[in-house]
Amino acid sequence: MNHQKTNAHQRTRRRYRVRNSIKKHSTRPRLAVFRSHKHIHAQIIDDERGQTLVSASTVQKDLASSVKYGGNKAAAQAIGKAIAERALAAGLKDVAFDRREYQYHGRVAALADAAREAGLNF
Repeated sequence: MNHQKTNAHQRTRRRYRVRNSIKKHSTRPRLAVFRSHKHIHAQIIDDERGQTLVSASTVQKDLASSVKYGGNKAAAQAIGKAIAERALAAGLKDVAFDRREYQYHGRVAALADAAREAGLNF
């Protein structure tokens, strides 16, 4: 098996391991993070109903205008603050953080820290 397939397979296994442990041990909605090179996305998902309750992304026009580039820590902090404000407005205070296959480092950590500072409890 070539190196790219091996890495993709390991990422997939890591993603499901993190997500399943969160689903198994938590009754809270899940704050899921997705990052690409140019953008970062966050959404709060109710796994029991299979619904997205709140979302924020650097692709959305209202947030894209306030962020110069979507692939850096400043953009991640803006998204973390926005998702927390939208969650609090929707009546959500407690969430479980789903980092997917990403390390809790850099943009993912910046998003989580900004969401905590804005009032979300992990």
